[in-house]
Amino acid sequence: MSDAYGARSAEYIELFGRIDAAAEADRKGVLAWARGLTGPIIDVGCGPGQWTHFLSEHDLQIEGIDPTPEFIAAAQRRYPGIRFRIGRAERLDIDDESLGGILSWYSLIHTDPELIDSALTEFARCLRSGGSLALGFFEGPELIPFDHAVTTAYYWPLELLSARVEACGFAVTGTHTRSDPGVRKQGLITAVRRPR
Repeated sequence: MSDAYGARSAEYIELFGRIDAAAEADRKGVLAWARGLTGPIIDVGCGPGQWTHFLSEHDLQIEGIDPTPEFIAAAQRRYPGIRFRIGRAERLDIDDESLGGILSWYSLIHTDPELIDSALTEFARCLRSGGSLALGFFEGPELIPFDHAVTTAYYWPLELLSARVEACGFAVTGTHTRSDPGVRKQGLITAVRRPR
């Protein structure tokens, strides 16, 4: 997956690498979620850093990680005052219970459904009790793959993905889906880390 994004990184950055390419409803929703957090935030799968930068501009303590070196290099050039590093959702290299929030904005859409628990469990490990996850994904009536522009991605039924999140140590606090003209149905799950 990282190689596939690396090969198309310039194209991706041109199309999606600015925060104003995101829907206004998403910007407002993610910002409202982040403002309710206590403690540092990790933007997992940060790409070229537009969401990390957006939240940083609102005085939130945030770091971006991504497995694609081309994205991290671009993020470091564009936003030199923010920390970015190479990393994977399944291994964040963060101390236990050290985070207030994890933003996973469409960063697990390519993860094999049989392997997604590895990332969700890692998120739970790194969040303090009561810390929050915001998980963006493509919502659909069935758990099925589809041909994404970069590499295979998956539609998740809202209830099924919510159940997987709960099984990995979270309590789901909110769900939302949205259908905008000309794009795939969007889903958002927010959840808090249950006390250990």
